Amino acid sequence: MKQPQSIDEAALQSAEARIPELAQHAVQLARQQALQTSGRVIEVCGDQLVEMSASGERRVLRDLPPRIAVQRGQILTRRNGR
Repeated sequence: MKQPQSIDEAALQSAEARIPELAQHAVQLARQQALQTSGRVIEVCGDQLVEMSASGERRVLRDLPPRIAVQRGQILTRRNGR
């Protein structure tokens, strides 16, 4: 069995710095794959939920409620409004 490879702090920080770039690339690939597979993707654009088609057609599904600003560590509870 192989021994785990040691990594120094500089290499670890370099790899961690690339996480946002890799995540953005992964999201773009997933979006392209979804468009190729099903021909449409649902995403948030501004304050709307929008269905985008592979042909570039855009259909607004619904307007979204205003965003709620929160501070780090703040706990919100959801009330059941039914």
